[in-house]
Amino acid sequence: MEASPRHHARATRQGGRETRAALIDAASELFLARGLSGVSISEIARAADRFPSQVTYYFGDKETLFVEVSCRDVLIVRAAIERAAERARTPEAAVRGMVRAALSSESIPSFVEAMLLVRRRPDLAPRVSETFDALHAEAQRAAESVLARHGWTTPAGPAAQSRAFWSAIIGVALERVATGAAFDARAAEDAVRAVLSFVPAESL
Repeated sequence: MEASPRHHARATRQGGRETRAALIDAASELFLARGLSGVSISEIARAADRFPSQVTYYFGDKETLFVEVSCRDVLIVRAAIERAAERARTPEAAVRGMVRAALSSESIPSFVEAMLLVRRRPDLAPRVSETFDALHAEAQRAAESVLARHGWTTPAGPAAQSRAFWSAIIGVALERVATGAAFDARAAEDAVRAVLSFVPAESL
């Protein structure tokens, strides 16, 4: 008995989702290791056990896939940053943990590269803009949770502090991308601490 058109459509959509996810996962590993210019569409397809034509079918070109991967990966890092802040027992430890979680992988420098790519590929700007919106919204929610959990406060408010954190982190990552310098944990912590002010409530 032949499958109904509706069942076939569902199967096709499921297969498409699986192929798209496989390409993103494979591309993420390759891009983080070698950067945008160091990876070919054929290599991505081979790593995902797919065909090169499927990369172009689902993403159009390598740069679009790179932006998609970078945006996904930076949101994964955001979750790790939140966990680091939740585990900390002091504001100082929170800053240290958040910074190290943020820059412990190449995901944020990769996202910075995606941001810079938008300058000559404005068609990719909406995906980066959506990611910033998600980063800020989730960071504000996480900041509110951390403040409530630890009994801390912040004079500027969670929304402003969340944006300040990401501005500082992206600035540090941009410097790394521009200079090729190694990650300096102390300098990064100082940069974030200059704009982030989680303090015990009784200190105010």
